[in-house]
Formats: sequence, structure tokens, C-alpha cells
Amino acid sequence: MLPPSVLLAVLLGGALHAAWNVGVRAARDRRQETALVVAGAAVLSAAMLPFLPLPQAGAWPFLAVSAVLNVGYFALVAAAYDRASVTLAYPLMRGAAPALTALAAWLLLGEALPPLGWIGVLAVSAGVLLMARGAAAVTEHAAVRLALANAAIIAAYTLADGMGVRRSGHALAYTLWLFLLAAGPSLVMLLGPVGLLRWRPSPRAMLRALGGGGCTIGSYGLALWAMTRAPMAPVAALRETAMLFGLVLARLVLGERPGRRRWLAAGTIAAGAALLRLA
Repeated sequence: MLPPSVLLAVLLGGALHAAWNVGVRAARDRRQETALVVAGAAVLSAAMLPFLPLPQAGAWPFLAVSAVLNVGYFALVAAAYDRASVTLAYPLMRGAAPALTALAAWLLLGEALPPLGWIGVLAVSAGVLLMARGAAAVTEHAAVRLALANAAIIAAYTLADGMGVRRSGHALAYTLWLFLLAAGPSLVMLLGPVGLLRWRPSPRAMLRALGGGGCTIGSYGLALWAMTRAPMAPVAALRETAMLFGLVLARLVLGERPGRRRWLAAGTIAAGAALLRLA
């Protein structure tokens, strides 16, 4: 059973994660907006790291792997939102990952969930599959493929970071180094070498960068802290309740109207999260 402090931290992190994803989708140029999030996270990380200890030596190989995976993650986020709404792409990216993470944690780390926990993971995953069935246009089918590919990346870096943060000695320092290491390659991937050299964000864009960067740091920092206090699989699965926040924010901010199928899928995901809380 997850401690209340872990539960609250993961839920807050989910809300922050949904907020910056909605911000990316709201922009006209999603690659540039994603680059702003990456840049903002890097600036904030560089400002805070001098006041924190270095992660311990055993964490650095995991940091390197996760940084590479995060480059692909940010590129796929921008590509998916170019092709589909938040109510389709976001649940797929976030929700297919927990079952993959749980399976990997079981096979590689021996973190076996009790039966009720596995039912919760399956319920979350079933809700995501129900979301995917609503895809219709060609661009939406492409978005489904991109989102599911990103789910695999999310599962991989969740596993790497779950192991790395436990060896780091300091969850926040690990998180900040991760965003700093991933920033340069991610910006090149999103903007291209020439585009990056010519990139001159406006002061208003830089404020959005700091806001989005703060959301992504806060979101993932809370998740990694939770993984130092509880088993990896239920934390990763409960984090997918970010999809519920995403649906609400997409409706309020973007005017997206998820149909009954997607609300039913969201309810299935919420039920799965509740089962994980009780497991």
C-alpha cells in the first residue's frame, strides 16, 4: 500500500505533467514549444545544481542511458501533438507505459505486485486501449503509432531512472542532471543544428520556457522521489492518473471534447489507480 505522502506527490506530479503537455499542444509550432520546455528545464537545473551534491558514482550510467532516451521522448511528444489532440495522444503515451514498466520491474528487479496490483495495472492499460480505438483520421493513426512508441521509451527511462535514483543519494540532484544532460541533444533534435543557432526566443517565450521547464522538473522530480519510497511499478502506474488531469485541462484550455468512449477510458484508468492504492 502506497504511503499517503507518496500518493500525494505522484498526483501533484501528474497534474504538473499534464499542464506542460497541454501547453505544447496549444502552441502553433509544437517542436519549438517542446524546445522551450527543454530549455527552461535546463536553465532551472543549471541554476539549482551548484547548491546540491553530485549524484553518487553508481547513478551516472543510468543518467546517461536516461538522457539518451529522453531525447527521443521529447521528439516524439512534439511529433504526436502535431497529428492528434491531447485527449488521444496523451493517454496513449502515458497509459501504455505502466504495464511495460511493471513487467520490466518484475523480470529485472524482482518487484512482483500482489494480484490486486496487477489487476490495477491491467485496468489502466485497458483504459488506454479503449482510448486508442477512437482514432479515425490518417493523422490520428500516425499519432497512435508515435504515442505507443513513446510509451515504450517512457517505460525504458522509468526503469533506468528508478534504478539510478536509488543509487544517486539525492533524488533532486539526479533529476536536474538528467534534464541538463538531455537538453543539448534534445534541442538539436527538435530544432536542427542550424535552427538552434538561429533560435532567438522572445522574452514572453522564455517565461513560458521557465514555466514549462518548472512543471516538467517538478513532475519528474516528485515521481523519482516517490520511487525511492515505494516500489517502482505502482508509482509508475499511479502516475498515469496524469491522463485525467490532461483530459480536464484539454477541455478547459483547448476546448477539446472527448467523447463518451474516452471518458469511459479515463474512468477505467482511475479505477486501476484506486486498485493500485489498495494493493
